[in-house]
Amino acid sequence: MITLSGVTKTFGANRVLRGIDLTIPSGESMVIIGGSGTGKSVLLKCILGLVHPDAGTISLDGQDVATADRDAFLARFGMLFQGGALFDSLRVWENVAFRLLRGATKLPKAEARAIAIEKLRRVGLKPETADMFPAELSGGMQKRVGLARAIAAEPEIIFFDEPTTGLDPIMAGVINELIREIVVEMGATAMTITHDMSSVRAIADRVAMLHDGVIQWTGPVADLDSTSDPYVQQFIHGRAHGPIESVR
Repeated sequence: MITLSGVTKTFGANRVLRGIDLTIPSGESMVIIGGSGTGKSVLLKCILGLVHPDAGTISLDGQDVATADRDAFLARFGMLFQGGALFDSLRVWENVAFRLLRGATKLPKAEARAIAIEKLRRVGLKPETADMFPAELSGGMQKRVGLARAIAAEPEIIFFDEPTTGLDPIMAGVINELIREIVVEMGATAMTITHDMSSVRAIADRVAMLHDGVIQWTGPVADLDSTSDPYVQQFIHGRAHGPIESVR
């Protein structure tokens, strides 16, 4: 569904992406792993068109995203942001229904609220949560609200940016399980960027290792532990010594 070919991006003297070649098949869950500062978020923003690559092409269903109608293009995506990114001044249901209440597909308020409550239920939150404000929720509940918002408009493609950041191990496991269930139920194409190996093993169909601006390795999640790739082995085992240099 998504194809990247020779994608590069430089910020000043910093060459972040040096020629990304990657294919994300329709209906599969691709997880991009790599250390902090390796360009995972920049790669995601390039696909969404929030950052324009210096070179290379990115296509969605064979169409160059640079020439796609922006509204129609973005309508196909859902997004779970790293920090939740909930609007503090809006109630929970208004956060979930944010897209439904705006744009060309604007729904009546009552209908949008009903959909929001159903999506909240799907992520394990009770209807009474709908009228609360984000500040009244725990971190885990806020993450669930973010997930409910990501799926509210029934997107074909969902991006997850470090979905378990800031969560304790038990809540992280709950969120990982929810993500996997929802992606499978919806038949969505998913792309997750993370350095949390528990998320990788719970969410991924395929894994790609991003390092030094290129995809060092890609393959099924089942091959992750058996690959001889030294970058992957150092990363998944958290070894201090190896081809990935640590910043001291």
